[in-house]
Order: sequence, then C-alpha cells, then structure tokens
Amino acid sequence: MFYKQDIEGALEGRIGKAGISQAMLAARVAQTKPALKALAGWYADGSLPLLRLTEREDDLPELEAIAADYRARFDDVIVLGTGGSSLGGRTLYRLVDKGFGPPSGTPRMHFLDNVDPVTFEALFQAIDFKRTGIIVISKSGGTSETLMQFLICLEPLTLAVGEENIHAHVTAISEKTSNPLRKLAAKYNIPTVEHDPKVGGRYAVLSCVGVLPSLIAGIDVRALRQGAKSVMDTALAGAAGGDPADCPPAVGAALSLLLDAERGCSQTVLMPYIDQLNDLSFWYRQLWAESLGKGGKGTTPINALGTVDQHSQVQLYLDGPADKMFTVIMGKAAGTGPRVADGVAGSVTPDYLQGRTMGDLLDAEQRATAETLIRNKRPTRILHVDAVDAATMGALMMHFMLETIIAADLLGVDPFDQPAVEEGKVLTREYLAAMAK
Repeated sequence: MFYKQDIEGALEGRIGKAGISQAMLAARVAQTKPALKALAGWYADGSLPLLRLTEREDDLPELEAIAADYRARFDDVIVLGTGGSSLGGRTLYRLVDKGFGPPSGTPRMHFLDNVDPVTFEALFQAIDFKRTGIIVISKSGGTSETLMQFLICLEPLTLAVGEENIHAHVTAISEKTSNPLRKLAAKYNIPTVEHDPKVGGRYAVLSCVGVLPSLIAGIDVRALRQGAKSVMDTALAGAAGGDPADCPPAVGAALSLLLDAERGCSQTVLMPYIDQLNDLSFWYRQLWAESLGKGGKGTTPINALGTVDQHSQVQLYLDGPADKMFTVIMGKAAGTGPRVADGVAGSVTPDYLQGRTMGDLLDAEQRATAETLIRNKRPTRILHVDAVDAATMGALMMHFMLETIIAADLLGVDPFDQPAVEEGKVLTREYLAAMAK
C-alpha cells in the first residue's frame, strides 16, 4: 500500500462519546460486503470500466504519441473542460508543477474550468498561439462552458495558424456520439480521442481525461494506475471472502456515515499538509458531493490546507460546532528541506527554530494539528503517505473513488448520476435564448 489509514482518532477509545465504538464500526463495515461484491461483479464483467482502468495499457500508445507531439511542438497547452474534465488532470499536474513552472522539456499547462472572460483575455496576452496546443474535454460533447471556451479560443488560434492548421493544434476528448464537440472536430478535422461513455467525468481521472495531460507533463501514468490497482485489490479481496475491515475504502465509508448518523458529523474536512495535494481536496470535494448528495442524504465535503488553515479555520474546527469529521493527510517531512543555518540572524532566531529544517516545522505542525483535534474530541482520521508521487496519487484517488461508491451503496443512492445539476443547465440555456431576443 502507498498510504496508511489510521482511524483511532475517530473512535471511542481516543475521543470518548464523540467517537464511534469498535463494535458499531465492525457492524457497519460488515454491511459493506454487498458493495464489495457488486464492485467485484462489475470488475469481472467489465460493466464499470473505471475498475479495469487500473490495469489497462492498450490505450497508452495513442495517448503517448499525442503527448510526445505536444511536448515537441508547444510551449503552452490549454486544457479546456469543467468539473471532472478538469479537476483530475489539474490534481495530477501538481505532481510536477509545484507552482513555479513545469520541468524542463515539458510545456506549461493551463487548466481552464471557468468561463471568466478576464482569465481568458489574460491568458491570450501571455501565450503565443503558434506554439500552443489545446485539449478540449467534454464527455457528452455538449457542455456549454467547454463549448464556449473552445469557440472563444478558435479566433486567436485561427489568426495565428490559419484555419487549415487548427487540427494540428487541437485534440478533442468526447463520447463517440453525434454531439456539438464532435461536429466542431469534424469541421476542422480535429483528431478526437474517445471518452468511454461508462466512465463518468468525476471518475475519469485514470482514463484519457487525466492520462493525456499527465503524459504531456511527463508523469508516469503506469505507476499512477498501479497505485490505484493496489487499492482496488483490497476491495476484490474483501469480496472474495476476505475481511472488509482489510479494505481501507470500506472502513472509511463506514466510519464517515456512522459519524454522520450517530454523532451528527454532517461535514467532512479533507486537510492535506502537502501543497502538492491541495488540488486533490478540490477533486475530492466534487467526487463526494456530486455522488452522494441526493434525496436529502450525503455529507458536505470541505477542502482545507495545512498549515494555511491552522490560521484561518482551526479556531472554528476546535471551538465551533462539533459537526465535522476530519481527514488529515501527512507526509514524511521531518529532516527535509532547507535548514536554518548556524548563526543566521544571531540571537534573534528563536531557540526552537535554530538548526531546524523547514520540514521539521511542517512535521511538528501536522502532528500537532491532528493531536489537537483528537484531544478536543473532534473525530480525526489520518492518512500517512511516505512520498507524493504518481503511485501514491493513484492510490489516494482510487481510495476516495471506492470509498464514495461504497458509501453510496450504504446510503442507497446512485453514485454515478447528478440529476439536480440538470435544472441549472436548462435554465442557463433559457437565459441565453432570452438574450438573443
């Protein structure tokens, strides 16, 4: 396993009546067996392709060829999409771009998931479209925001390279249906990669949706999928007669729903102490909210980041309503990073910082926050990771996808639809039609 899940801080033994008893948790975990059996069935017959992506390789040659071409010809790559078409790829990109540009030999990548005109105008001023590639992602091919993004990009791209060369700068990802994005691709002879219709957007990070941007960025996608497979294997073992308690996503789902039902923890906070995992919190937020928030059920996901939110949110977490479950993600930071040099700033340097590395401070802070939450009887789960790499990211993402699917089974909701979202889409089109009049 590429991570370790520690739930002691959410149990009665550590936090008293604010936590869950071992007996209650064991009973609830046992109730995940039907979900694990369903996952095993979907895995066996291929009816949920998400589960087979962990071992797929046949799709990689096509995607690797596109990625190699983009790396060779472009200084910038724009990824257009929204929600699941963007958040997964953006999360993976943080593995290599830590906020100050990509590694040498790879283009700068810009994930645009909103339709704020100011952002697009600023981007257009900052790039050379002659040296820019575009990836347009929409599962349905009819997402209004993505179509608008692409249509707005077409004019400056055409002015820079000519209409006859648009196809050399764009790749589309969409279902193989007659949809607006496919029609645009056909008009300009744009190559299109097929989006599996059975892989929903928020579950698509291990598919071409997340893999193509990752390959362009130089991320080891085979390791990504192998990490995810290590977690999938625990679910398959649980379905094949093993103990569901040995499947971390099953335990996590049971714990989260018990804390909501029995202790009023209607909100779940994901708080990594690693900058590279900050976007993971936003990806998780969509996954959990859109999959479970149905029929009055579900809990509200909240993203946080240590150490930033120690100074902006922890006051509320510790002294506000006791209605939250916390998941703190910790890395091995002690002894890493630059060290305070001997004698720097002389006697002005506080004693507790003299000779310490930045990683020492990060390690002390992440442990202190988790322990403070626990001491204040706030249910706290800790996910320990040894490294932040492709395999670990794949494992964490598969953990949360399976945890979500298992939680949906326990709640009796469909984790793969989003019926409430459609109303806003219909109303948006009505407003646009009214503008035309």
